[in-house]
Order: sequence, then structure tokens, then C-alpha cells
Amino acid sequence: MRYLPHTDSEIAEMLAVIGKGSIDELFETIPENVRFKGELAVLPALDEPSLMTHLRELSELNVGAQMLSFLGAGMYDHHLPPAVDQLLLRSEFYTAYTPYQPEVSQGTLQAIFEFQTIVSELYGLPLSNASLYDGASATAEGALMATRLTKRGKVIVSSCVHPDYRGTTRTYLGGRAEQTYLEVPVGADGCADLAAIAAALDEQTAAVVVGYPSFFGGVTDLRPLAELAHSKGALLVATVSEPYALAVLEPPGALGADIAVGEGQPLACPPQLGGPGVGLFACHGDRNYLQQLPGRVCGETVDSRGERGYVLTLSTREQHIRRERATSNICTNQGLLALSLTIRATLLGKSGFVAVAKRCLSKARYLESKLLALPGYAPGFASAPYFNELCIRVRGGSAARVCSALEAERIIGGLDLGRIDPKLSDRLLIAVTEKHRREDLDRLVDALSRFSPG
Repeated sequence: MRYLPHTDSEIAEMLAVIGKGSIDELFETIPENVRFKGELAVLPALDEPSLMTHLRELSELNVGAQMLSFLGAGMYDHHLPPAVDQLLLRSEFYTAYTPYQPEVSQGTLQAIFEFQTIVSELYGLPLSNASLYDGASATAEGALMATRLTKRGKVIVSSCVHPDYRGTTRTYLGGRAEQTYLEVPVGADGCADLAAIAAALDEQTAAVVVGYPSFFGGVTDLRPLAELAHSKGALLVATVSEPYALAVLEPPGALGADIAVGEGQPLACPPQLGGPGVGLFACHGDRNYLQQLPGRVCGETVDSRGERGYVLTLSTREQHIRRERATSNICTNQGLLALSLTIRATLLGKSGFVAVAKRCLSKARYLESKLLALPGYAPGFASAPYFNELCIRVRGGSAARVCSALEAERIIGGLDLGRIDPKLSDRLLIAVTEKHRREDLDRLVDALSRFSPG
């Protein structure tokens, strides 16, 4: 917004309305002894073109501070075209923050409806909702929904699920005496361990929660997990941190998942100090699932003239009904991020979505081949299919020291998994997106080739 100062006559007119004779009189309630005396140490005023040039020159000073990053671990740096930001500003979306009144909220309601449609197609499940905060809250809500549907209290969570998702789910379930959170270790390939889950599964189990792909990058085969869970009357909940993976993988719903949850950040906004995110949630479409769905559901209908319109069809939150009957404590609307995801996905289209995923896939394979050719580097886990994130066992056995050495060369080499689990302190989790150029990948390989443990 441009800054347009008021004229003297405008200032006098405003002061007259409020009964003040001067600006000083307006601030007379401020004690004299605490008022600033003298002139502010600011540069003289600039005209607009000069000011914009000055700001651009200041921004260019930051170029040297930028670092090449291979961080992922649930937050991924994909390209977001400027068109997304521009479309977010359109007046059609300047409607109610929370769409209680459909007659004044058609922009918001239609955007949410389209968002739900995209999530449903991504996850391969017919029913989806809106307004979950992020992947962690979506996972916890999925686990709670499973306990309501099955009337059971035990939830088994594989350690291949994102640690933040696990922690949030543990917190949600831990406050209820009738519910039990049980975490089981990952397999040798860093994916969900079928044998460990089978040993923990019983007739009291409401849900089995697994990562797809795993937090460590590997792609878990959901079919045998779904069969195992269903054999005991439990539900399978699949968590997806990287939606672009679903461009080349079968959707979780097609592989037997009853509930699919995850994070939409990679399609909605850049990583920004851990947030914000947008929770994605989809499930089977029968009446029982619909009645237990958290958040809100927007639907399509017709008005009194037979014209298409959108309404808030379902909202089973404690904000609307008695607390003891509510399915969720989600009481805000992640509408802006949901809209951003919807615009980005629409701009990509199905072919564009697949094209981006294939670029991520091929670049990750190129980097892996280069890294594993270096002496002292090896796969972090036993072989498993993966998308764009790979785990590498580092030379010298200390991922923390490797990360420190890379930072000295202005490279964020990935996540030191020792921060998640001390037993994994020799492993580095590296994410690759379509934004990485070949010279970026080669730069990381070159820096790691020169790393000396001593």
C-alpha cells in the first residue's frame, strides 16, 4: 500500500471533529517527562521511485546470506508461481472469514468445496473436509475419529510416522483415560514394520497409523497393512507429508486405507520457520464416517431460482454444538492456505502435477547415485522404494558434524536424524525438489566428498 500523508487542512478537520486544537493536544495524556525530545535519526524523505530503488538495493545485500537447502522432513520447498499470490488477492475471495452465512460467503464456500474435491482426488477417498490446522492435527483427528467409529480405545502408531504427528497424536489421546497410544518401531527399511504391528494388534485396536511415504523416505506397502488391520476390525490411517508423492504413487484409498491425512504445505506455501500448514483429511463416504468427520464440510446445492450455490453442509465442532457431542476442537478456518493450495493445484493440472513429481524423482535418483559412489557413505536403511527424500549414513558416523561442515560452505545438507533419535546420529535425511538444479546437487556431492571426520 502506498503511503499518502494527510494535508494540513485534512488534519485540522479531523482534530475539529474530536475536539482537539492540535496534534500535541491529542497526545496530552502522555506525561511530559517521557516524551521524546529532538529529531528522529532517520534519513530524509525520498520520492517513491527513489525509495523503491533504495529498498531493492537493501534486499540485494541479502543475496550472500542465502543458503542452498536440502531440508525436507515434512516441509518441502517446491516452486510456487507469483500467479498464486496475485489470485489470492482477487475480490471474489474477500468474503466472510468463517462462512456461516452462505449468501455473503459464496467465494469462500466455493473455494473450500474445490479444495475438498482436490484432496479427495489426491487421496483416492470420496469424502474430505476442510479447516484442520496441519498434518499433525489431521493425524491426531484421524486417530480420534477411528476410536469413535470402532468404539475402541487403542491406537497403534508406527515410528515411520512424522515425529511431530506422533507427538500431537500422543497428546490428543493421552488426555483420555479410555484411550491408549502405542508406538511400534520401524522395520530395517525405515518403513512400517508389519511384524511389529501384527504383534501389537488385537481386538481392542481402533486404528493403525503409518506414514506414506515413511518419515525416513521409504514407501510403505499399504495393502498388507490394511488387510492386517481389517482382520482385527481396526482401521488403517495413512499419513502423507509430501502430496507430490501421490503423483507417482497409488493413492492411499486405493490401497486399503480407511482414513488418509497429511500436510498440504508443499502445494500451498513455502517453508516458513515450520509453518503455517494446512491439514488434509479424507475418508470413506458412508454415513457413519460422515457423522464422525472433524472440521467442516462444504457442499454444492441450488438456490430458490435453481442456480448453483455452496453451503456449509456439516460442521460437527464444539464451536457449534454441545462440547460432549463435538467431534473436534478445531475452531478456526485455514481458508487462506486451503485457497492457495487449490489455486496451485489448479494451475498445475494433473499433467503438471505428475511432471513436477517426475522431476523430483529423477533428481533424487541422480543425487543418490552420486552420494553412494563416495567412499564412506551408504544407505541409511535397507533398500526400499522412495520418492524425493533419501536417508544416507555419513562418513565418520556423525551427521551433526557433517551438517556443521556443510553450513560453513553455506549448505543446509538435510536433517541430522540424531535430533530425532540418538540411535540415528550417523544418518542424514536429504530432500530434493524440482527447484534443485544439477549444479546444486553436484555442489552438495562435492562438499561431502571433501568432508574429513578428523
